Amino acid sequence: MQDPSGAKKRLKLWLSMLRTTRNVEYVLRDRLKSEFDTTLPRFDVMAALFRSDEGMSMTRLSEQLVVSNGNVTGIVDRLEQEGRVQRVTNERDRRATLVALTDLGRAEFAKMAAAHQRWIDEMLTPLAAEDTGRMTDMFQVLRDGMQSSGMDRQRKTKSKD
Repeated sequence: MQDPSGAKKRLKLWLSMLRTTRNVEYVLRDRLKSEFDTTLPRFDVMAALFRSDEGMSMTRLSEQLVVSNGNVTGIVDRLEQEGRVQRVTNERDRRATLVALTDLGRAEFAKMAAAHQRWIDEMLTPLAAEDTGRMTDMFQVLRDGMQSSGMDRQRKTKSKD
């Protein structure tokens, strides 16, 4: 059967992207657990905080990670108990609290991030450098198209907490 619109090819592409993403995520979860005794959600929270020198509000953190405040709160609570993050008063608004990595959290995350980068590089090595650039550009075109048509994830899944 003909597929002049390309709909079946796009469906096949989606399924391929999904299988590949799930496989990469499985490997990352397994390696984070075995090498750092941590989880991917904890890694994601620490990564977001690592990029923010002054810390982040819980609301901003949950928006950036596209998860509920409740999910982030549980992770932050555990990281705080372990001494990896701290809650600090927001200098701009003393009623608000920010979450920031501690020195211990920064040091541990730096090790995890270096390993994470090696793992990603290892998994994507079958792709030539120019292919990775083209694929990155193509995914940006896809994200831009979804955003301009109102199908972007950020807008649709904002937390109501």
